[in-house]
Amino acid sequence: MTLLSRLQALASPAIGLGCMNLSHGYGQPVPEAEALKALDAAFDMGYRHFDTATLYGATANERLVGKALSGKRDEILLASKCGMAFDPELGRKVIDGRPETLRQQCEASLERLKTDHIDLYYLHRWDRSVPIEESVGALARLVAEGKIGAIGLSEVSAATLRRARSEHPIAAVQSEYSLWTRNPEIAVIEACREADTAFVAFSPLGRGFLAGAIQADTPLAEGDVRRGMPRFSAENLPRNLSQLAELQAVAREHEVTSGQLALAWLRAKGDDILPIPGTRSVAHMRENLAADGLRLAPVTVARLDTLLTPDRVAGERYGEALQAEIDTEAFP
Repeated sequence: MTLLSRLQALASPAIGLGCMNLSHGYGQPVPEAEALKALDAAFDMGYRHFDTATLYGATANERLVGKALSGKRDEILLASKCGMAFDPELGRKVIDGRPETLRQQCEASLERLKTDHIDLYYLHRWDRSVPIEESVGALARLVAEGKIGAIGLSEVSAATLRRARSEHPIAAVQSEYSLWTRNPEIAVIEACREADTAFVAFSPLGRGFLAGAIQADTPLAEGDVRRGMPRFSAENLPRNLSQLAELQAVAREHEVTSGQLALAWLRAKGDDILPIPGTRSVAHMRENLAADGLRLAPVTVARLDTLLTPDRVAGERYGEALQAEIDTEAFP
């Protein structure tokens, strides 16, 4: 069985849950009792792929996931990430891919997650001061020790993936992919398929945009990452909303929500594409998971391909500082 087929078997249904939103990135964290209930509900409704990271909530998200899912450990695919963490002394996040750092972060994550192994462990960002082969080699030693089951990479290019897999097989690459972020189609999805590497799509709903959660007058809380993202700026958002209306029209024709249609489009791109939408809402978790059963006709997929294309979307997905941290291909 290949790494991809193992991952697909563990991550059934194909749509997983990005847990970040409960603790990080969208204003104030969800109160713990409420967040625990949401994760319990997610498991009960069928989610089996749960994704977290050392960075999220400055380790709080891993503690939350560990507390919620420790009794269900054998029934889930648990994914986390290293190499990017909040440094309390500096008061900011730090990207550090040195082997000793990755080992320390993994061992700390195991404690927070209340487990003796993490099924899929990503290098959250490539630290360009450390050769990718060196960071992956450190993760390979953790695989050999049984502390992690498989290695993943996040926000890397096809060239970096090929270098990394010369050191050790890479089970998954995680990057943003959705109707309005097509960058993985430039090269990295093809590179994944060369080696039976799964592609895990984060923000498959465009950080809520494709689900209709953002309007021109929607207030974004202090600390919401979208406040610094060009696509959500006062200048660009109206243009993007005018194109969202086209997606919503197609969704009405199919009697589904625009978010469900966006997820079904991703699923139609291949069984090796695993979306992990994140949400704070149990109702939205249920709505997203229902999209796993939707099957789109090829003519519908082709129609959706023409919407929200890179030349029509206003604004980059990241601001200048965040863009400098990633290694993914970009459209001209």
